[in-house]
Amino acid sequence: MNQRIVNLPQEIDLPSLFGSFDSNIKLLEKGFDVGITSRDGVVKIAGEEDNIDKAGEVLNTLIQIILRGEDLDEQKILYAITMVQENGGADLSLLGDDCVAINHKGAPIKTKTLGQQKYIEAIDKNTIVFGIGPAGTGKTYLAVAKAVTALKSKEVSRIILTRPAVEAGEKLGFLPGDLQNKVDPYLRPLYDGMYEMLGGEGFARYQERGMIEVAPLAYMRGRTLDNAYIILDEAQNTTPEQMKMFLTRIGFGSRAIITGDITQIDLPDGKKSGLKVAQRVLSNIEGISFSIFTEKDVVRHPLVQKIIKAYEKYDTEQQEKKRKNDRNNTGKQSRRNFDR
Repeated sequence: MNQRIVNLPQEIDLPSLFGSFDSNIKLLEKGFDVGITSRDGVVKIAGEEDNIDKAGEVLNTLIQIILRGEDLDEQKILYAITMVQENGGADLSLLGDDCVAINHKGAPIKTKTLGQQKYIEAIDKNTIVFGIGPAGTGKTYLAVAKAVTALKSKEVSRIILTRPAVEAGEKLGFLPGDLQNKVDPYLRPLYDGMYEMLGGEGFARYQERGMIEVAPLAYMRGRTLDNAYIILDEAQNTTPEQMKMFLTRIGFGSRAIITGDITQIDLPDGKKSGLKVAQRVLSNIEGISFSIFTEKDVVRHPLVQKIIKAYEKYDTEQQEKKRKNDRNNTGKQSRRNFDR
């Protein structure tokens, strides 16, 4: 059996690297089918040569993250393992090195995946950015973080949060209260991001001053939105007409982020998604960028990645089965016509 020795830096905090009851090391062992032992500042990795190389690469990445003063968690380790397994290697040592924003508690918000990093870079360089991908990838959260940072630094004078009022598969019926009470349930994910960034009282103050506006997409019609940071969430549930209406509201000094998941469309059968159409129509326009997330960018429980992957496989199989049935039905119809 092959073996490699990795000398640990003297300043490394071993409990942080190994995790509680060596939980971090166990993730590496399981991920690469290797055996890992440690003694006197030396780590030994035993197994197949290729697996040793990959485990060593991830271990060195984790060491760099700790030396940078960051904490390790299961998500970071599993992401590093996945990237090395699937890409044959990736420079993850600088991941999350830049601070995206500071939340209301003073804690820095940093990117956790390469997909998130590219998303933030796209936001910094473009006027309109589409963030498309599965739930749990941080699309909306990071968009809100960038918007609040821009508002605090006076790059814009207000933030506008909007989303289509489409129910996710179940009818809620008529909701009581005024307009704000009626749309609040649809806009809750946007509120959550705002509370994290500004705190409850801070968010209320900004709202009272008219610096943060939360409204359903239908109320955007006929407006010109200047000097604003505009976030359209759940954009997969817009129609092409609604998407065009929204995009043509953007005025001077404004920026827009549109987020959505094209695998979770709640529109009635037969209705096209405005997000899908926009992806085809606007992909080559300068100043507009599309950031595509995958299950690898999910920063929720590791099971969420597996759930997303399983549904993707199921959807692919169903689409292939439908195409096969359509071909068979076409063939049968052709034979009937010939017999006649």
